[in-house]
Amino acid sequence: MRSARGVLPVFQFDNSYARLPDRFFASVYPEPVEGPKLLKFNAELAAELGVEADFSDPARLAAVLAGNVVPPGAMPIAMAYAGHQFGNFVPQLGDGRAILLGEVVDRNGIRRDIQLKGAGPTPYSRRGDGRAALGPVLREYIVSEAMNALGVPATRALAAVATGEQVYRETVEQGAVFVRVAASHVRIGTFQFFAARGDNDGVKLLADYVIERHYPGLKTAENPYLALLQGVAARQAELIARWLGVGFIHGVMNTDNMTISGETIDFGPCAFLDEYDPMKVFSSIDQGGRYAYRNQPGIGQWNIARLAECLLPLLDEDEEKAVEAANAVLKAFGERFQQEWIGVFRAKIGLATEADGDGELIQALLAAMHEGQADFTLAFRRLADAAEGRDAAFLGGFADPDKAQAWLADWRGRLATEARPAGETAARLRAVNPAVIPRNHKVQEALSAANYGDFGFFERLLEALEKPYEDRPEFEGYTQPPKPEERVTQTFCGT
Repeated sequence: MRSARGVLPVFQFDNSYARLPDRFFASVYPEPVEGPKLLKFNAELAAELGVEADFSDPARLAAVLAGNVVPPGAMPIAMAYAGHQFGNFVPQLGDGRAILLGEVVDRNGIRRDIQLKGAGPTPYSRRGDGRAALGPVLREYIVSEAMNALGVPATRALAAVATGEQVYRETVEQGAVFVRVAASHVRIGTFQFFAARGDNDGVKLLADYVIERHYPGLKTAENPYLALLQGVAARQAELIARWLGVGFIHGVMNTDNMTISGETIDFGPCAFLDEYDPMKVFSSIDQGGRYAYRNQPGIGQWNIARLAECLLPLLDEDEEKAVEAANAVLKAFGERFQQEWIGVFRAKIGLATEADGDGELIQALLAAMHEGQADFTLAFRRLADAAEGRDAAFLGGFADPDKAQAWLADWRGRLATEARPAGETAARLRAVNPAVIPRNHKVQEALSAANYGDFGFFERLLEALEKPYEDRPEFEGYTQPPKPEERVTQTFCGT
């Protein structure tokens, strides 16, 4: 691998994970590609990271971001981890097509990973080619940036680079590399990797690392490891509540896809609800509905239970007491999720205060939406119109508006207890209910066009998603649900 002297972008690397023992990762360099071409570079994010980039030479920029040239200070590694995949435990997974270039401390003092996804095989590839296809790379770029704009914690997109090579999946596809930014890539499955080997020292080293990096305030806790489990559980409960609030279905909530930091990661077969259906599944591999929209909180709790199992030796020397402490965290997860969920949805119907019966009021709306086949995003967005007396805009989204009409009367009765001006309520509603989300048919439109070399749809969609809570007439087409012939019924992982 040749030197990167003088090649931009310039990263100010400070690589803490690579200083852990060798069993935590494998040192590996990206495999060069034939013809790297920069497709998209997130200059705003680069500035936030303190990364310097020279746009006057896109070929040199693409060479670094594709992995052909490793920049100074990088220590490329593939991280080891295990995981439960659809409930089945796999003791060794690891980064099979992703290489962590290194870490930077951004302008806010936050340590963040820079990872190349699709940069070639690693020791964890399990006979895979280590590459990524163009479609999944662009999907991850779109959805991760959309989630950030929506205010949902997520990994970020720094760049997408075409490789000039083909990858072979069910069909022959164009290759690409995705440059991902994350608070870290430590997963529940990372803990499982060591626990499955009986490596309690490894679990403790990892726990200490995570506390130092993500939960430094816990170092002085009476039991830092129990506090860590509680902290991760709380972040996951909050994250999943936010997913439900924007109609997001992750699609593959395996333990190796759940971060300790509380960020959304791995946007494979993910999708967003069109019409509200609590048992909706889009992923082509989720045949049993394990990760359906409604099931995500329960799976989140199940995943935290797997983390708790790994941490048991650290929670208490007395196994019975350790299990008791872990079970208390799992119970608290359910309570915390309910608290977060009702907070999210209370805001989505414009309420600023808490009152008995709010949960029933929210559930009644969701039931009416399900029965009336109402679009999830538009129904909540148009509540702002109803708040200003324009009921037709809201009711028009229901196949049978009778239940929705009755619900409006109950809702107005509840709003009256807060005695706020209609305009203020409408403004609150528009501030939390997006007008634009990455609708599945629009994402598919962008990916299909890109496969034929037209990136205009991709760029236009990204522009539409930048300000999701604003009504912008020029992006009206991105607010509408799909026509019957545009519906996307299945999404794919792309690996």
